Amino acid sequence: MSARQWMSGFLEAQAAELGASENTLQAYARDLRDFAEWARDAGHDPCTLQKAEIEAYLSHCDQQGLARSTRARRLSAIKQFYRFAFDERLRDDNPAIKIKGPGRRKSLPKTLDLEEVDRLLQAADSTGRSKADRSRNTCLMELLYATGMRVSELVSLPVATVRGRPQMLLIKGKGGKERMVPLSSSAHEAVTDWLSHRDAAQDKKRAEGKPDSPFLFPSTGKLGHMTRHRFYLLIKELAVRAGVSPEKVTPHTLRHAFATHLLANGADLRVIQTLLGHADVATTEIYTHVLDEHLRDLVNTAHPLMQKARSEDGSARPEA
Repeated sequence: MSARQWMSGFLEAQAAELGASENTLQAYARDLRDFAEWARDAGHDPCTLQKAEIEAYLSHCDQQGLARSTRARRLSAIKQFYRFAFDERLRDDNPAIKIKGPGRRKSLPKTLDLEEVDRLLQAADSTGRSKADRSRNTCLMELLYATGMRVSELVSLPVATVRGRPQMLLIKGKGGKERMVPLSSSAHEAVTDWLSHRDAAQDKKRAEGKPDSPFLFPSTGKLGHMTRHRFYLLIKELAVRAGVSPEKVTPHTLRHAFATHLLANGADLRVIQTLLGHADVATTEIYTHVLDEHLRDLVNTAHPLMQKARSEDGSARPEA
């Protein structure tokens, strides 16, 4: 079998056995294609590469100035590729198993404060050419902030999921995994209002002999629902209208805001993990940064020793 056949088999296995998303498969394909091209240019066959050659490729990526996260992602793809080859007995060994990568810096996620979220929600309510557009925009933003959904989960949400004013929303996430998240009253209202506009539009299409859309946010495009790119552009427009820096606002920022605001108000980390659909609580722990400053301020203002220190230097005095 050729390297191309190996890679094709690897991608098929990722899709069939592990339920990898289309975006994940495309990322694997891009990374492995770059790796294979480098190997061929260097006179190597990816099927027979050893540890030294793989490390040489990683050095090549470093010399190109690729970001640490990009290099870590490429090594991850290579490791999984050779593990697949070993498991399928295409090779007798796994040359990548002991290679250590650059790792990923766990940078703190960008988030929004409550006032900024409120301004975005208000902007959604006033942005759009028609009442239906404004209703849809409000529904999108209310759902995103109320549930912490990924943008791909939001735009492809089946309309059947929100019929009957459910108290809990069933979301199908990465790898086909399902989770339940509660709906806020404001999100309920936004969904109900948008459904009236959506269903009226669908009735007209049905009268024209066109089929109903199964999606809450239907579109005439290839996917049949609003694309992630369209929503990305929309949220940037809302940021400008709300007076919030567009660089600070992305669909994922609202997901971060959902998690950080819950945590800051006392929600359990395991609950947030479940709501976000994280497989590992370690991924959710990054949101604990929200409490760091709050806890420091609490100690600085409430601890008796800190009050005494401020009293002695005259900067503040504890109440009698």
